[in-house]
Amino acid sequence: MASGDSDSSKNGLLPTSRSGRHHLDMESGAKVRFPAEFVDGKASKSDDHHHDDDDPFDIAHTKNAPPATLRRWRQAALVLNASRRFRYTLDLKKEEEKDSRRRMIRSHAQVIRAALLFKLAGERETGLGTKVTPPTPSGDYGIGLEPLVSLTREHNTSALQQYGGVKGMSSLIKTNLEKGIDGDEADLVYRRNVFGSNTYPQKKGRSFLRFLWEAWQDLTLIILIIAAAVSLALGIKTEGLAHGWYDGGSIAFAVFLVIIVTAVSDYRQSLQFQNLNEEKQNIQLEVMRGGRTVKISIFDIVVGDVVPLRIGDQVPADGILITGHSLAIDESSMTGESKIVHKDQKAPFLMSGCKIADGVGTMLVTSVGINTEWGLLMASISEDNGEETPLQVRLNGLATFIGIVGLTVAALVLAVLWFRYFTGHSKNTDGSVEFEAGKTSLSKAVDGAVKIFTIAVTIVVVAVPEGLPLAVTLTLAYSMRKMMADKALVRRLSACETMGSATTICSDKTGTLTLNQMTVVEAYVGRNKIHPPDDSSQLHSLVSTLLSEGIAQNTSGNVFEPEGGEVEISGSPTEKAILSWAVKLGMKFNAIRSESMILHVFPFNSEKKRGGVALKGSDSKVHIHWKGAAEIVLDSCTEYLDSNGCLQDINQDKDFFKAAIDGMAASSLRCVAIAYRPYELDKVPTEEENLSQWALPEDSLVLLAIVGIKDPCRLGVKDAVRLCTEAGVKVRMVTGDNLQTAKAIALECGILCSVEDATEPNIIEGKTFRELSEKEREEVAQKITVMGRSSPNDKLLLVQALRKGGDVVAVTGDGTNDAPALHEADIGLSMGIQGTEVAKESSDIIILDDNFASVVKVVRWGRSVYANIQKFIQFQLTVNVAALTINVVAAISSGRVPLNAVQLLWVNLIMDTLGALALATEPPTDDLMHRTPVGRRAPLITNIMWRNLLIQALYQVVVLLVLNFLGNSILGLKEDSTQAAGVKNTIIFNAFVFCQIFNEFNARKPEELNVFSGVTKNYLFMGIIGVTFVLQILIIQFLGTFTKTVVLDWKQWLICFGIAIISWPLAIVGKLIPVPKTPFSQYCRHAFQPCRQLFQRSRTSRNT
Repeated sequence: MASGDSDSSKNGLLPTSRSGRHHLDMESGAKVRFPAEFVDGKASKSDDHHHDDDDPFDIAHTKNAPPATLRRWRQAALVLNASRRFRYTLDLKKEEEKDSRRRMIRSHAQVIRAALLFKLAGERETGLGTKVTPPTPSGDYGIGLEPLVSLTREHNTSALQQYGGVKGMSSLIKTNLEKGIDGDEADLVYRRNVFGSNTYPQKKGRSFLRFLWEAWQDLTLIILIIAAAVSLALGIKTEGLAHGWYDGGSIAFAVFLVIIVTAVSDYRQSLQFQNLNEEKQNIQLEVMRGGRTVKISIFDIVVGDVVPLRIGDQVPADGILITGHSLAIDESSMTGESKIVHKDQKAPFLMSGCKIADGVGTMLVTSVGINTEWGLLMASISEDNGEETPLQVRLNGLATFIGIVGLTVAALVLAVLWFRYFTGHSKNTDGSVEFEAGKTSLSKAVDGAVKIFTIAVTIVVVAVPEGLPLAVTLTLAYSMRKMMADKALVRRLSACETMGSATTICSDKTGTLTLNQMTVVEAYVGRNKIHPPDDSSQLHSLVSTLLSEGIAQNTSGNVFEPEGGEVEISGSPTEKAILSWAVKLGMKFNAIRSESMILHVFPFNSEKKRGGVALKGSDSKVHIHWKGAAEIVLDSCTEYLDSNGCLQDINQDKDFFKAAIDGMAASSLRCVAIAYRPYELDKVPTEEENLSQWALPEDSLVLLAIVGIKDPCRLGVKDAVRLCTEAGVKVRMVTGDNLQTAKAIALECGILCSVEDATEPNIIEGKTFRELSEKEREEVAQKITVMGRSSPNDKLLLVQALRKGGDVVAVTGDGTNDAPALHEADIGLSMGIQGTEVAKESSDIIILDDNFASVVKVVRWGRSVYANIQKFIQFQLTVNVAALTINVVAAISSGRVPLNAVQLLWVNLIMDTLGALALATEPPTDDLMHRTPVGRRAPLITNIMWRNLLIQALYQVVVLLVLNFLGNSILGLKEDSTQAAGVKNTIIFNAFVFCQIFNEFNARKPEELNVFSGVTKNYLFMGIIGVTFVLQILIIQFLGTFTKTVVLDWKQWLICFGIAIISWPLAIVGKLIPVPKTPFSQYCRHAFQPCRQLFQRSRTSRNT
C-alpha cells in the first residue's frame, strides 16, 4: 500500500516515535493562499530545518506526514475539480474505513480464540476433555479442508494433540517433515484442488467506464456542458437547426474529447499502479520439496509445504511449527498489537502475514489463501495507490496561486464585457451595435450575455491549471515503469522524486558494492596456513571432524546430495561459501546432521556478529559451536587446536592470529572464525522453557579455523561511485565487516581516493561512533566515509546525525534490524535478493539486483522527475500568460476575444494532456548527473525558467496583439468585413498554437542552446508533436465551422509558421541573457511579507 503510513510503520521492530522533522504539528483547516513556490528562499542544506508553519503547502517530506497535515493542505487548495486534482493522493476517508475494517476482522478472530481458550480451560478444570471427532478423509488425504482450517484459525492445541501433533498432521496431509512434499506438478495441482491455492480474490480495479464517469464530473467541464447546452438551444432558436448547433456542438465535442483523453490517460496509469501492486505482493521464498531447497513465489505455496523461517521473513500461510529455536513472531499486522510472541511446541500455530522478529524454525503449511485470516483481510480491502509527494503538494500550491489570478482575471473580463455589451459599446463585425436598451429583444440580450459568459468560462479553463499536479503523477508513473527496467521497484512514489534531492548515500558493502559471490580463498588451522585451502590432507582427523560438525549444524544453509548428480548448496552467500569449502574437505552433511541432536540455537545476530549451536552427540557429549566475525570470536578463545589435533594455549599466539586476520582483511577478504567448546550435559537446562531462554556459553572457546572469504567488487561500481561524486552525492560505506576489509574495498571502489584518506574520522568503527555524544556525532558524521564493524543501530544513528546536519539521506539495507534506519532515512533502499521482507516493507525502493549501479540510476531518474516537471511548468505557464494577456487586453479594449471557447479548449488539451505526456516522459540525460542535488525547498520556477517563459510569452503577446489590432492592414485584408475578421482571428489562433508546438522544443532544454539534442530518440515526443501538428491542420482546413476558423491559403500558413519559428532563435538569444543568482521567488516573498504579517496578526488575534 502506497500510503504515507503503511502497516510496516506499526511493526514492533520499528520506532514508534517519529523524527521531529517528520511531525509537522499543523492545525487542520487553516487556509493560507501563498504557496511555498512564492515564499521560499535559496535552496541549501539548512533549508530543510526551516519550514513555514503558516504555509500548508510547505511539506518538504511527506513520507511520514500526519493526517492533519495532509488534510490541511487539501483544504487550503483552491480546486475547481477535486476528483481530478486529488486523483492520486491518499484518500483519507478510505484509509479510515480500511483501518476500521482491519480492526473488525482482527477483533472477530480474537473473540473466537478467546472463546475457545475459555472452553479448553473449563474442560481442563472439570477433567472432561472433549474428544475431537476423527478427521474426515478428503480424497487421498486423511483430513478435509474444514477441520484443517478451523484447527489453525482457532489455534486448537487440544485437537492438534489428539491428531498426533505435527507428526500426526504431516501424515494426514502426506508430507515428510524433513524433505517436504515431492513437488511434482500433478501433486501440486491436486493439493490446490483439495485445499485451495495461496491467492485471494482481489477487488477488481475500476473499469474504463468508471474513469469516464469520473472524468466528466469536473466543475469546469460541467459549466462548459451547461454553456454548450444553452448555446445549442439559443443557436437553434436564432439560426435554425441547420447552422444553429455549430457553437454548442463544438463546445460539447471539445468537452467530450477532453473527457476521453483524460479517462484514457488515467486508466492507463491505474493499470500501471495495479501491476506495481502485484509485483510488490509477489514475495519469493524458499521451501523444502523433495529434500532440496527451492525458491518459489508466495502464490505457489500449497498445504503440506515445509517452509524454513528466518529472521525478517514473512509467514507465507497459516501453519504449525515443526522445529524452532528462539523463534519470536511480530503479529502486529494481524492483531494490531506491537507485541512480540514467542513460538514453541506449546504455542505452535503461525499466522499468515506475520513477520519473524527473531530466531529460526521450520513450519508445516496447513491453510492457504482465503482460508487464512490474512487472506480474508486482504480480500476485504483494496490496495490504495494514493500518496502525497512533496512536488504534488507544492504544485497544488502553485496551481492555487495561479487559479486565484486566473479567476480574478476571468471575473474582470466578464464584468468588462458585460458592461461594454449592456452599455452599447460592443459592435458586430459590420459595425452595428450589438445591444441597444429598449430595442434589443430579451432573447437576443440573453444570447449575447451567454456568449460572453462562455468566453469567461474558457478563460478559467486555460487559467486554472488543474492538470499541473497531475503532471507529477504522469512523470512518476513513467519513471516508475522505466526504473523497473533498471532493476528498481518503487514502493513509495515520493521516493522517486526525493532521490533527486539526495546529498548522500549510505551503502552496504556486501552484495551492493561487491558481487556477493563468495569463495573461501585462505584458511588457517592452528598456526598453519592451508594451501590450497580445501586440501583435507593437511588437517588432523579430530580437527576435520569438529570442523565438519560445527559447519554442518551451525548453519542456516542446506546441502542437497542427489544420487550421481552435483551437490547443490543453498543459503546466504557467506553460508554457501563455508559449506562449499567444508564439502570439498570431505564433509558429509546429512550423515553428520543425523549423528547429533540440536539442543539449542543462537541464530546469527548482526549486533553480536556471531551465531552458535549446542549439540548432543550419539555418545551424549555436548559440543557448543560458534561461528562469526574473526576478531570477535578470537577474543572469546582461550585455546586452539593445531594441525596435529593438539590443544595449545592461545595467549602466546594471539598476535599471530590477529596479524593473519589483518593480512586477509587488507586483501579485501571477509574473515570468519570457527570455534567450539565441550560442555557438561548436566549443566544443560532440561525443561523446554528454560532451554529456550538458555544463553549459550561463549567463553573458553577452542579455535578450530579462521577462513578468508573473497567477495569481488562489482564491475562498474567504481564508475558509479565517481558519477555520484561528480553529481554532488557523497557515497559512504556502512558495513559490519572488519575495518581493514572495509578500507580495502572502499579503496578498490573509489569511495576512498587514497590510503592517506583512510584515517579517523574518515574511517571509523561503529563502536567508536556510538560512544560519541549527540553533538559530536553530528560533527563527525559529515566527515565519515567508511564505517566498519557497524551494527544496525549505528547505521540508524548515522542517518539521524546526517539528517540533522541538513543532508537528504538515502540508505541501503537488507536485514530486519536495518528496518529502523530504512524507515528513518529520506529514501530507504532495500535489497531484492538478500533483503528480508521486514526490510523491504520498511523501504521506499527495492533494488532488485542488489547492485550499487542501480542505486545511481535511481538518482538519475529522481533528478529527471524534477527536471521534467520544471519543463512542463515552463511550457504551461508560457501558454497561461500568453492566452490570458491576449484575451484580456483584446476583451477590455475591443469587447471581442480573438481566441474563442473551442479554440481555448483545444489549447488546453495540448497543454494539459499532450504537453504533459510529451515533456513528462523525457528520458534522463547525462547532464543531470553533472549538477548538484536539487534542494527540497529550491524554487520550482527558477530564474532561468522565468527568463525563458517571459521572453516567449512577451513575444507571443506582442505579435498576436499587433495582429489583432493592426492585422487587417498588415495582412492586406478589407476593414470591417466578416471574412477579414475570420481570416485575422484564424491566423492569430493558428500562429498561437504553432508557437506552443515550437515552444515545446524550447521547454525540453531550458538551459541548453541546442534544444534538438536527443529529440529523435524520444519517439513519444516526436509522435505527440506530429499528431498535434496534423490535428491543427485538420482543424483549420476542415473543421472551421465548429472552431469559427476559415481556410487559410499557403501564404497565410507561411506567416503562421514564420511567427512560430522565430521562437527558436529567440530562445537561443534569451539563453545568452544572464540571470541573477537570488531566486525571483525571494523578491516575491519580500513583496508579500507585509500581507503575510498582517494575516498572521489577524489569525493570532482571533485565536486569543
